Amino acid sequence: MQQLLKWTLETIREDDSCFSWMEEYRYEWAPLVKNAVSQSIEGKTVLILTDESRKWFGKYIVNSINDMQKNRPLLPFYQLSESFPNLYTNNNTQDLQLLEDMLDISYPNGYYVWYIGKGDHPYTKLAFRKEENFLWILDEEVQNSFALRSSDTLLDIKLLQLFKLFDDTLSAVLFGDLDLDV
Repeated sequence: MQQLLKWTLETIREDDSCFSWMEEYRYEWAPLVKNAVSQSIEGKTVLILTDESRKWFGKYIVNSINDMQKNRPLLPFYQLSESFPNLYTNNNTQDLQLLEDMLDISYPNGYYVWYIGKGDHPYTKLAFRKEENFLWILDEEVQNSFALRSSDTLLDIKLLQLFKLFDDTLSAVLFGDLDLDV
């Protein structure tokens, strides 16, 4: 983990976009991003879920993650609500289990949910079901998640900065510049 922490700090400090706020949060960030990037490298599909206010960000992730100018392998990142529009109506445990069964069949190499949004959104019923999901939760402190505040006037900028850090971490691992197992 030490190498990831050091690499993360150097990447934050090299960034030209006033990213210094992230330095103190890197200890919360590192184990979460390590887990998410490791799963992506293993071939798991990433199913992005957002609350309504962050829907634009989910689209941004999907449009940016496989930019051909990055010269790296294409990765399976999808917006779950686009593939399964009835997701919002899944309110009970049985419906969620049926959805998970379908996802298990659809993604035999496995999947994880990347949820970005408020902690009281109905999508969290799915997002909180698996410990390995990648959670960016607003306005709540949830175990194994990265906490943000919706009242932060710089929230959108911070989301974009965090995505860039995630994407840079993914590239560094794919290109062998960073070893997550050290």
